[in-house]
Amino acid sequence: MIGFLRGNPVYIGKDYCLLDVGGVGYRVYADARTLQTMHIGSEAMVYTYLSVREDALTLYGFSEQQSYELFLELISVSGIGPKVAMGIISSITAERFARAIQGKEIKVLTKLPGIGKKSAERMVLELKDKVGWVRSDDDAPDNEFVPIEDSVASEAVQALISLGYSEDEIMPVMKDISSKYDKVEDLIKNTLKEFARR
Repeated sequence: MIGFLRGNPVYIGKDYCLLDVGGVGYRVYADARTLQTMHIGSEAMVYTYLSVREDALTLYGFSEQQSYELFLELISVSGIGPKVAMGIISSITAERFARAIQGKEIKVLTKLPGIGKKSAERMVLELKDKVGWVRSDDDAPDNEFVPIEDSVASEAVQALISLGYSEDEIMPVMKDISSKYDKVEDLIKNTLKEFARR
């Protein structure tokens, strides 16, 4: 198995990059945070997981060991495949996910892409004793993932995630401005403006 790759990104897409490693281009599917750390022509290193199926060999990459290990835990859950696991990792930090699992926060988990109530309950059941290794930073602001009850804000968050933004980027801005707008379109437009200013 390929444990990691080190090379120069020659293309960075929405959910993958092409990594030039010694003249060989590897297509590596990656989470949003990993892709955000990459720059064309600047060396990058990713921990990798090779998914083997009858019809495909797919590489998944992570800039952080903790995200890689969480990915392995997620795909061990019945019904959660690599694509859903990548969506989860792109949408929430490992620390916040671990707290949601240990606290049985089903409402938080069902806001993750591809996760319904049954999947959330299954994750709690199967991972509650497996995520204790996740590092936590008690001094970090609690903005890794903030569940929003307001339907306008919630729809805006999901739309921004679908555009490739992560919860880390979205939530600090959303907490500041969500109360000012009552239309999803207006909230999304003004959130994007705030991203450009910060």
